[in-house]
Amino acid sequence: QVQLVESGGGLVQPGGSLRLSCAASGSGFNIYAMGWYRQAPGKQRELVASITGGGITNYKDSVTGRFTISRDNAKNTIHLQMNNLKPEDTAVYYCNLILFPQSWGQGTQVTVSS
Repeated sequence: QVQLVESGGGLVQPGGSLRLSCAASGSGFNIYAMGWYRQAPGKQRELVASITGGGITNYKDSVTGRFTISRDNAKNTIHLQMNNLKPEDTAVYYCNLILFPQSWGQGTQVTVSS
């Protein structure tokens, strides 16, 4: 079982930036595709960005060009750099394995508001 701990959220004005981090416990982290998900109030959780063990990335259309996912296999961490944030990006953000989902962590709240 991999434990996942997200951090880096906060309150930011539209157009601002945040960098989220996800720390994963356990071994073999570098071989797993990882993803950042988000869940807005009243909505289902959705995948916004993913990265394979080899570094191939994929993004939800609405965040393409604004969000960048990266990973540091030596530190068992993944990051999500979020630029030009919009109010519709407001949600709790989670990380997880793509193919072998683990128990969800607490997530980190991102609020985009003026």
